[in-house]
Amino acid sequence: MIIGVPRENFPGERRVAMVPSVVPSLAKAGLTVVVEAGAGVGAGYPDADYLAKGASIVPDRAEVFRVADIIIQVLAHGSNDETGAADLPLFHRDQILIGFLRPLGSLKTIQEIAATGVTSFSVELMPRSTRAQSMDALSSMGTICGYKAVLIAADTLPRIFPMLTTAAGTITPGRVLIIGAGVAGLQAIATARRLGAVTSAYDMRPAAKEQVQSLGGRFVELPLETKGTAEDAQGYARAQDEEFYRKQRELLGRVVAESDVVITAAVIPGQKSPVLVTADMVARMAPGSVIVDLAAERGGNCELTKSGEEIVAHGVTIIGRFNLASTVPYHASQMYARNIAAFILHLIRDGKLNLDLNDEIVRSTLVTRGGEIVNARVREFFKLPALASAAAKETK
Repeated sequence: MIIGVPRENFPGERRVAMVPSVVPSLAKAGLTVVVEAGAGVGAGYPDADYLAKGASIVPDRAEVFRVADIIIQVLAHGSNDETGAADLPLFHRDQILIGFLRPLGSLKTIQEIAATGVTSFSVELMPRSTRAQSMDALSSMGTICGYKAVLIAADTLPRIFPMLTTAAGTITPGRVLIIGAGVAGLQAIATARRLGAVTSAYDMRPAAKEQVQSLGGRFVELPLETKGTAEDAQGYARAQDEEFYRKQRELLGRVVAESDVVITAAVIPGQKSPVLVTADMVARMAPGSVIVDLAAERGGNCELTKSGEEIVAHGVTIIGRFNLASTVPYHASQMYARNIAAFILHLIRDGKLNLDLNDEIVRSTLVTRGGEIVNARVREFFKLPALASAAAKETK
């Protein structure tokens, strides 16, 4: 089987779906890797490095799609709403597509992918389990985003993070608050601590307390009760009603006002990000403070966030940039490639695709096949009728 690696065509995207060091592990399994010329240059991987590891370089993008049995991308159509549609005519029926598809974003784009006849897998839907850990690209990119968010905040803040004792006296440490202790939030805590800041974190999931404290952060506890369980089966925070968020904002206000940096990372898959930091809370922060909103792409956790922009309001810099993983393309690509290679090797048996729908990893990530949307979670999210014969059809 041939794995095709086209150049990422989302504006400003510097990552690549496969790096040279991973090619030999795929070749050992009998797979051939074909890379579009220049695909890895933006991430620091020249064509010569791919050739040295046994991959082939193809100058024409259409040729990559024509010869490949499996197409791997970082931002495939769905997550790439700028230029992703240009690839649709290049796909052919029963070809395999693996990448970020944003399956709970737009029904139209998922239907467009299905219409090409490809068998598509969305890495966002990878289950949070021990078996799937090596394939969890979403967590890998979240790790990069949490790290970079702190560096951006530190570079923007007109203060330094660590406490210093100098000839000019003692400088007090910066105070960083992370809201949302998922993968990105936890990496932000670890990075802020390494830079010497006094770091606190809040998450409505009780299980997050131990994780925050294990990284040296102070866990902010608020007297709030969630309705039902605080997290879903995938380990993500479950959406709450507006009354819960109103009380949460009220109680968080003091903690936010005392912070020099606030990094928000509260994301609920397929839904608009909950507003956790209001305009009034921003106004109470000291001038020069910084907010980095990692939920900006879905509206933002801060009421004043402008998606994709950096603004100043009430003297506070609010950073709504997204796709931060692309700003660290070398290691982001390396992590992503390892995740994807592990997933491909999980799908391939004796050189052939093995779609065992009794396997949770396969069942959870498979989105389209045979011209239809076959993923039960995606169909339920968009209120599509259940495919009564889907299970029987897919196991033939």
